[in-house]
Amino acid sequence: MERISVPRIGPGRPRTRPDYLSAGKAYSSRASRSYLRRRKISHTIPEPRDQRANRRGRGSAGGRPTGFDAERYKKRNVVERAINRLKNHRAVATRYDKRAYIYLGTITFATLIIWLRG
Repeated sequence: MERISVPRIGPGRPRTRPDYLSAGKAYSSRASRSYLRRRKISHTIPEPRDQRANRRGRGSAGGRPTGFDAERYKKRNVVERAINRLKNHRAVATRYDKRAYIYLGTITFATLIIWLRG
């Protein structure tokens, strides 16, 4: 999380704090959520069933339910499916290219093929 860099459109150094973060259940720990709150990063992370049960079992000491935007979480699925379609191309999945700019060209080419096939 410390290495995040969001490039700016204009001049200036990249931002280190994204506007929003969508993550899977693996990132739902109390430490992750408190880190995001401390850095004022809005997030959508689903709460696993066992964590939900533990929170409810503690009663009022368990705190309130985490905010979860289901519509925003559905958009995360679109990104994951796009990445999986890219990985269907062997050159992207194996990454034999040494240089980053050549790999970027490989990804661009695979994206064009996916886009043209529809």
